[in-house]
Amino acid sequence: MPRSRINGNFIDQTFSIVANILLRVIPTTSGEKEAFTYYRDGMSAQSEGNYAEALQNYYEAMRLEIDPYDRSYILYNIGLIHTSNGEHTKALEYYFRALERNPFLPQAFNNMAVICHYVGEQAIQQGDSEIAEAWFDQAAEYWKQAIALTPGNYIEAHNWLKITRRFE
Repeated sequence: MPRSRINGNFIDQTFSIVANILLRVIPTTSGEKEAFTYYRDGMSAQSEGNYAEALQNYYEAMRLEIDPYDRSYILYNIGLIHTSNGEHTKALEYYFRALERNPFLPQAFNNMAVICHYVGEQAIQQGDSEIAEAWFDQAAEYWKQAIALTPGNYIEAHNWLKITRRFE
């Protein structure tokens, strides 16, 4: 049984009802509907911390989805799972792939910056300040792109850029 039919909480049930109505009203192919169902089930599993199940649903949605914009969000969510699991290299790969299809995802740029900043912090702890600076510089570039797309967001990143004199 699809996850969308077994969700117990009110928000998931409401989202499922609205999504089902939209799928009936908006002209879509059966493949697009099926891809969306897998995507929705992936989001539901992800929100509950069931990452393996979420990934299965996202991979199936990727197999069925043809629209690059929609694929970008699936790839972004796969990146989120890898980030949560501490798999930073994989996460960066999926964020890059999402941005190839949709370069207007500030949240992907932000998450990439957060990973780069984290790796920079790890390099400092290991006593490698040169490597750390390279990671921090990369983080700054990603945060600048996120801020350019959504001015007024990412205030902490904006402040970090100012404090570290990386904001131009």
